[in-house]
Amino acid sequence: MNKFKSLLGGVALSVAIATSSLAAGVELNASSTGLALQGYDPVAYFTEGEATKGNWKITATHNDATYRFASEENKAAFEANPDAYLPAYGGYCAFGAAMGFKFDGDPNYWRIVDDRLYLNLSEDIQERWEGDIPGFIEKASANWNEIADKDPAELQQQ
Repeated sequence: MNKFKSLLGGVALSVAIATSSLAAGVELNASSTGLALQGYDPVAYFTEGEATKGNWKITATHNDATYRFASEENKAAFEANPDAYLPAYGGYCAFGAAMGFKFDGDPNYWRIVDDRLYLNLSEDIQERWEGDIPGFIEKASANWNEIADKDPAELQQQ
């Protein structure tokens, strides 16, 4: 566990610096401009089965964040039911949430579990998360109640 804490600690500082939460609320991982998922199309994970960059000309706003889409069809699907496509834990790393932290979720390290999109920080973290997906989802969901409204940097200081 000490090795893991060391890994998280080393990553935590750089991620805390890189992660910029919206002023409206820190429960959503978005850039300082409000761009969610680093511009990736949330619907494409479900329809294409891969991380797909969205087009800057095809956007929708939901909860003060801007989402980009690869097609007008994906935008329409999102607008009809955004909750079906939003990533768990506001787009923060699912494994990090299980550990009680908020790290930037990388749109390239993802998995859909029970019709829910989960992002992780990196390939190594994704592999650890895949070792016990149900257990980590349970821990993350329990932790999320406590950390959703906290700034990522605040969690690093605890």
